[in-house]
Amino acid sequence: MLIVDDEAPLRRALRTSLTASGFSVDEARTGDEALKLFPTVQPDLVLLDINMPGSSGLEVCRSLRASAADAGILMVTVRDSEDDKVRALEAGADDFVTKPYRLRELLARMRAVLRRMKAPSPPADAVLRAGDLELDLGHRVLRKAGQPVHLSPIEFQLISYLFQHADAPVTHAQLLRAVWGPEYGNELEYLRSYVRMLRKKIEDDPARPVYIRTEPWLGYRFCTPESGEPAA
Repeated sequence: MLIVDDEAPLRRALRTSLTASGFSVDEARTGDEALKLFPTVQPDLVLLDINMPGSSGLEVCRSLRASAADAGILMVTVRDSEDDKVRALEAGADDFVTKPYRLRELLARMRAVLRRMKAPSPPADAVLRAGDLELDLGHRVLRKAGQPVHLSPIEFQLISYLFQHADAPVTHAQLLRAVWGPEYGNELEYLRSYVRMLRKKIEDDPARPVYIRTEPWLGYRFCTPESGEPAA
């Protein structure tokens, strides 16, 4: 894994604790250093501070997500406002923790991200279709009108779960536990952020979604055009 933080004492403490917990650890002092180091070390997981000199954690997160869609990104912030959480998620973070945090909490979040990344793949010939969308589960590819749609790991798992439960309402808690893990269930800002990003990628008009509909106070419903339901 790669720790990106401008505070040397914190990096040293994290390296010691995480190495003792079985992780192989590399360090970067700045966002720019992390972007240069990432292709060399190719970590499964990046622990990324949101507030750093030079390129901010959000900028680094966007760059990593664009070039390394499969990397797990856990952002660390001293803030705990919903706006900061939303910005982190919309930059492509899988999850985040707020300083000060306990090592046990950090390890739980890290392992949840890694567990999602290592989930077993469906059969290679599993392909689902709805309207002009084609979801190749085996190769982890979504196409719209034949063109690949770039998705982060969380976006892919979210659209996969919705696709496989097409035309049925799925609750917030059900989605959170299926995609993020059994430890989750109340983090509605996670869903709102990722559904908003997915709609921008798959809907012709994200403000009037055809595929991912909101079920007020309940959750979401993935609608296939063939179902004949009216637009929301």
